[in-house]
Amino acid sequence: MEITLKGDKEFEEIPSLKTKALRINLNENIYGTFAEIGAGQETVRQFFRAGGGSGTIAKAMSAYDKDFSDAIYGMEDDGRYVTEARLRKMLVHEINLIEERITRDKHPNKMFFAFANTVTTIDFAKQYKGHGWVGVKWQLEPSRLEGVERVS
Repeated sequence: MEITLKGDKEFEEIPSLKTKALRINLNENIYGTFAEIGAGQETVRQFFRAGGGSGTIAKAMSAYDKDFSDAIYGMEDDGRYVTEARLRKMLVHEINLIEERITRDKHPNKMFFAFANTVTTIDFAKQYKGHGWVGVKWQLEPSRLEGVERVS
């Protein structure tokens, strides 16, 4: 199911990764944060490389160090970092920061989003497989504080 947002631009062909990122970057109403911890540090790079990201990317953050990640998002009860619970905590934290720091008076049409991922790669000894969680929380309307969330 394709989602069309106010301000979207039309494309004729099946878009490439760069084109998809550019479509988002060119929409003056989309604005948000990328938070990537662990090995998941490639997503926001695609938006920077596509061009036009200065109006889309409020913040790009990578907390590779576990202690630094704990300082931002708190410690998990089970001590793990690559979990659905950690991802959901990241999404809530990041979307709340945008809502706190960006005023609606100055940006009445912005639809905020928070993208987050937490990823581990295969270890050096090749005993553990890499895995991760990725999610996005976004607004379909600028005036609605509640948003849509997808996690996988």
